Amino acid sequence: MKRLWAPWRAEYIHCIGNEKGKRRCLFCTLKNCQSDEENFILYRGKWAFVVMNRFPYNNGHLMVAPFRHIASFEFLSLAEGEELFQLLKKSIKVLKKEFKPEGMNIGANLGAVAGAGVKGHLHLHIVPRWQGDTNFMPLLGETKVVSEHLQTTYQRLIGHFRQR
Repeated sequence: MKRLWAPWRAEYIHCIGNEKGKRRCLFCTLKNCQSDEENFILYRGKWAFVVMNRFPYNNGHLMVAPFRHIASFEFLSLAEGEELFQLLKKSIKVLKKEFKPEGMNIGANLGAVAGAGVKGHLHLHIVPRWQGDTNFMPLLGETKVVSEHLQTTYQRLIGHFRQR
């Protein structure tokens, strides 16, 4: 087994773990955090928020989640669903303007068997894509290279969300 030393991931593990070894919900923890910049939260609405993925697949990988801890779309209120969709649209617009991707993956993994890392809290992933963004590193080295620091990406995006 190959290992990639990534000590910054410990922050994620400590953030959602507790003293008894039970995992807390990442999105419920984030919604209660005091510092949006430290936690890469780009926007807080009334019902939902936009946050950068701390371990992105590509630069600009965002997530949109309702504040309420619910597992699936059918449990959203009309207001939550409308705001979630509006924030999805806003996120796409911002990413297109700032990163000029050639495409995007947008999705939700509902349930553990669907690949959900946070199983009980609905969230949408928005991943900008470019021709050739899958190169030899993930194929041969089983390692994804993200070329921009998260803090730099945050600074590039935050102004767009403040203009809402």
